[in-house]
Amino acid sequence: MPITSELRPDGVRVVTMDAPPVNALTVQGWYDVAAALDDASADLETHVVVLRAEGRGFNAGVDIKEMQNTTGFDALIGANKGCFAAFKAVYECAVPVVAAVNGFCLGGGVGLVGNADCVVASEDAYFGVPEVKQGALGAATHMARLVPQHMMRTLYFTARTIPAKDLVQFGSVLEVVPRDQLDDAAMAVATDIAKHDTRVIRAAKECLNGIDPIDVNKSYRFEQGFTMELNLAGVSDELRDQFAGTEKSKK
Repeated sequence: MPITSELRPDGVRVVTMDAPPVNALTVQGWYDVAAALDDASADLETHVVVLRAEGRGFNAGVDIKEMQNTTGFDALIGANKGCFAAFKAVYECAVPVVAAVNGFCLGGGVGLVGNADCVVASEDAYFGVPEVKQGALGAATHMARLVPQHMMRTLYFTARTIPAKDLVQFGSVLEVVPRDQLDDAAMAVATDIAKHDTRVIRAAKECLNGIDPIDVNKSYRFEQGFTMELNLAGVSDELRDQFAGTEKSKK
């Protein structure tokens, strides 16, 4: 299965994304991420979640090929709702979520990581929101939690990426480690959290969300409205076709 969840004896629940070749998730994949996080919230034996990935990169966003191979707007609407559910589940997870980011973290991946509580990354990790290339808008809400506003706007408008090591200075990435040490680094933070009384940590998570200056759910939903407009205008479909064609030519 692309999404797996395993609870360790110390209360650390490890949720892993494994959807080759690039962890671009299908509509169902996004809902599966949401379900894994919701299950973690409901399980009082879960003290903290580590969200990680297998393969070349953490997450490449939505599965564009699924969208282009589906007639009508069902896949688009599904992806919008699935991403919203997954990002919301990370943010509202009753316990802290530690994101362990390897390789690329793009689009929807930024949505997941931006809503996490702690981020550790490998030396080859980088972040980006290339939505404008595919005629979509989204994840600016979450990128704005990783970098300052003007940096976010530059990354958004240019579709550039930024290496994880550059985010340490902003405090959004806790540390950058060699790739073979990433899981250990994430587990070190997670076990530090897990050793505390989960009743207190769960209260703390709810408390910190309550004083957050930005309503991430409403902010992201606002972004999605513009994506729908671009799709209705035919712009997004044209750009996604170009993207899918480029990908096919590489194979």
